[in-house]
Amino acid sequence: MNTIGKNIKYYREEHNLTQTELAKRIGVTDKAVSTWENGTREPRMGVIDAMSALFGVDKVKLMGLDQQHKPNGVPDIQPLPETVRRPRLGTIACGQPILCEENLDGYDEVPENMRCDFTLLCKGDSMIGARILDGDIVYIRQQPEVENGEIAAVLLDGSETTLKRFYRSGDIITLQAENPAYPPIIVTQEQQCVVLGKAIGFTSSVR
Repeated sequence: MNTIGKNIKYYREEHNLTQTELAKRIGVTDKAVSTWENGTREPRMGVIDAMSALFGVDKVKLMGLDQQHKPNGVPDIQPLPETVRRPRLGTIACGQPILCEENLDGYDEVPENMRCDFTLLCKGDSMIGARILDGDIVYIRQQPEVENGEIAAVLLDGSETTLKRFYRSGDIITLQAENPAYPPIIVTQEQQCVVLGKAIGFTSSVR
């Protein structure tokens, strides 16, 4: 079995899909999936793109090129770090709090040296001062408390999440944006505020 065939089988089984179910999801025959996995044929690039999106894995990693083509001695090019898959648990607001959908929303590749438990997709522009932009994937380490000034994913009143710098003074919690256009969110004793975890990194696309 070739590398891409092994990878297709691995990710298919990780998503609990049969060959027939995978074929239906990406618009091919189950026989095609079988030939990829046994190494007699390789999928077209358009199909690789479809599987990459379905599995939530970079197509370079799906094709096995991250291991086969390491740059050697090329200036300004660094090899990609080894990665691990972490569950994405929905969307978090970088602006006004929005509904937290704590359902599995696919997987993201995270550098293996990051002690990350799950990821969230950021929406909004309130954290641009911390270089976290709309559409970025933020890595969250699950923990019930953070230090003052650290960036945290916070659940408000049991239904809304937001990503902000966290400050506690007595019974008052302040959630501070990194954009002067957004006023701080003041959380009083009457409100429920739960720290989901600490932001320890993020992935940003080239814009």
